[in-house]
Amino acid sequence: MSISRVEIITSMSKMDDLRIELSKISVTGMTVLQALGCGVQKGTLEYAIKENTIMELLPKQMIILIVPTEKVAKIEDVVKKCLYTGHIGDGKIFVSEVTDVVRVRTGEDGADALD
Repeated sequence: MSISRVEIITSMSKMDDLRIELSKISVTGMTVLQALGCGVQKGTLEYAIKENTIMELLPKQMIILIVPTEKVAKIEDVVKKCLYTGHIGDGKIFVSEVTDVVRVRTGEDGADALD
């Protein structure tokens, strides 16, 4: 079984809704980090009169999931539906391959370390 890392970056206000929706599809673990960042708009808020010329870092949440690769498409669908507003700052999803996972306490590795 292959394993993937899904990183979701979104605004602070979306965390609770996202946590609830991911729980509904049996995501069993996540790591959440508070972060500062900006995207293409350089931190310009949608209601700003002019675009920032220097990057403005805005508060964000970074959610990290390590899941079986076969769950990634469903997770992406849930995240997109949960986070979508159509406005600047809805977020990003990054998916990458994980070569191994080791549960330190038991020594289990691979998919066994996820269960």
